Amino acid sequence: MQNEQEAGQRISALREQIEEHNYYYHVLDGPQISDRDFDLLIQELQELEAKYPHLITEDSPTQRVGGEPLAAFSSVGHRVPMLSLENAFTWEELQDYHQRITRMLDNKQVDYVVELKIDGLAVSLLYEEGRLVHGATRGDGYVGEDITANLKTIRQIPLQLKKPLTLEVRGEVYINHDDFEKLNRERSERGETTFANPRNAAAGSVRQLDPRIAAQRPLKIFIYGTGEHNLEVNSHYKMLLYLQDLRLPLNPHWEYCPDIESVMNYCRRWMDKRHELAYDVDGTVIKVNNYKWHDRLGYTSRSPRWAVAFKFPAEEASSMVRDIEVNIGRTGAITPVAILEPVQLAGSTVKRASLHNEDYLKEKDILLGDNVVIRKAGDIIPEVIKVDKEKRTGRERKFVMPADCPACGNPVERLPEEAIVRCLNPACPAQAVERLIHFASRRAMDIDGLGPAVAEQLWNNGLARDIGDLYYLDIYSLVSLERMAEKSGQNLLESIEKSKQNPLHRLLHGLGIRFVGEKVSRTLASHFLHLDDLAAASLKELEDLEEIGPKIAASIVGYFEKGQTEVILNKLRKAGVNFKEPVTNTYNEELAGKSFVFTGTLTMPREEARRLVEEKGGRVAGSISGKTDFLVVGEDPGSKVELAREIGVRVLNENQFRQIVGIS
Repeated sequence: MQNEQEAGQRISALREQIEEHNYYYHVLDGPQISDRDFDLLIQELQELEAKYPHLITEDSPTQRVGGEPLAAFSSVGHRVPMLSLENAFTWEELQDYHQRITRMLDNKQVDYVVELKIDGLAVSLLYEEGRLVHGATRGDGYVGEDITANLKTIRQIPLQLKKPLTLEVRGEVYINHDDFEKLNRERSERGETTFANPRNAAAGSVRQLDPRIAAQRPLKIFIYGTGEHNLEVNSHYKMLLYLQDLRLPLNPHWEYCPDIESVMNYCRRWMDKRHELAYDVDGTVIKVNNYKWHDRLGYTSRSPRWAVAFKFPAEEASSMVRDIEVNIGRTGAITPVAILEPVQLAGSTVKRASLHNEDYLKEKDILLGDNVVIRKAGDIIPEVIKVDKEKRTGRERKFVMPADCPACGNPVERLPEEAIVRCLNPACPAQAVERLIHFASRRAMDIDGLGPAVAEQLWNNGLARDIGDLYYLDIYSLVSLERMAEKSGQNLLESIEKSKQNPLHRLLHGLGIRFVGEKVSRTLASHFLHLDDLAAASLKELEDLEEIGPKIAASIVGYFEKGQTEVILNKLRKAGVNFKEPVTNTYNEELAGKSFVFTGTLTMPREEARRLVEEKGGRVAGSISGKTDFLVVGEDPGSKVELAREIGVRVLNENQFRQIVGIS
């Protein structure tokens, strides 16, 4: 009979053996023992852990699936942002990228590493002292969802690395073609809805609140790089070899390319061979190899300059235009949409395709009843690209854009500088519903359960005429809606309540201010830090910000001048919706060495303000100069404000100052 010490030693040995066999089976596709022998190892480990439960650890193979379903995913901040990539669609664009990078590196010879771009779901895995501690979705690139329990069900992912390292790795979760077909076949036999394509199946599986469901899905992963780490590796080529030595599952088809010609040869080869793969790829990812040059090239606000995605030409299909309808967006834009004979395209059934605007219809000469060629723009949005005029029979009919809005009956207008026809009625019901949908969307306030059907019912029943009304809904009103049970109604209310804590940049994006998307929302939030300060900003203050041009600035000022905007903001404020952008520790750390100047009367004593700056490692000066980083403005400021703006010093009001030094 084993004592506890002997049992502990055997448990450690079993875990090591099991992970070893997982690696050979799931990563190398070369099992070293039979399934029965593997099951016996698992069984022995389970029996020992049942006898000595205090020896169970989170990285044990028996803990890949465990625990109760979650009520919701918690948020995880990415220590290094998971930014999107710049795209190149043609050989000329790829050459332009190479020439631009070469110029930035003083015309040095640039070498690359090229990888297949897996069409899956991007995730990050954080290991501390070699142990997997959490996994997360990409989310908005800065904050993702904690899906650790679901990622643990993917047996390619080691729960414990061979070395006690602390590092973050990034990868793409996907499903093989054969596994996808089997999954859909089984769902169809059970009377369940089938998935549109492997990517949707992978994304839906990874975001299951019950990890036992995720464990039943045939998920796989390829690791392609790192986030935060302290490894002394000087190139991406060496990093991939290192990750491979750690027994992380890398795609085997990555390649070192000494020049742009070999990069293009790689892309051509896989453009032709991609259909031979067992999984979907939609292009290649080209990365500058030298990590020293990564630091020199840096980042834009959206993507790293040291990498580019070369997208394979979109797949095309033929269909027939059954009808043309118009959609009314949240800004009143009226967009024609082709209703198609259903056709398979890039792994999904396409029934609708964008026709963009009235000019596009005329340019392509698209008629009702035409046979057309469609493709997915960027493999995402279907669009009609050309008409097969040889198949015309003479029975085709011209489509005429409506003179009046189909939703409210008001005349539509086409402004001189625009290609879009718009309904300018602010009370248009279709626009109101679209604003609710946009506000609740994943990249805005992320309100689960508030999709198009629910939004339309909320508006039609008078329960939510604007976004502010969402925070005053109750369960009694919700259960009166069609197909809204008490449980789903309660879940919606909980999601609305949770959204109150979202940072300012998400709220700004959700407000739907024209020309203010995700990127501009982040810029505004990080500068003003509070919605009230943004609302009070002048046109000049806004135009002085990087990436905020006159058109965007005028749109922002115009939005906050509307009486209806103040009504909505008051509803949000009264409901307790957060109006602040959090100041991260990273930002506070960056105050070290920064120079502050104060002007005007503050509500706090100057000495207190000085102490707060110096505690963060900053310093306080008496006058403005080219070395000043911040001017803090109180009541009745002097001429320092104009001087600061002239020489580009950032101006803060007292509320903003309090937030960046970490006090309320």
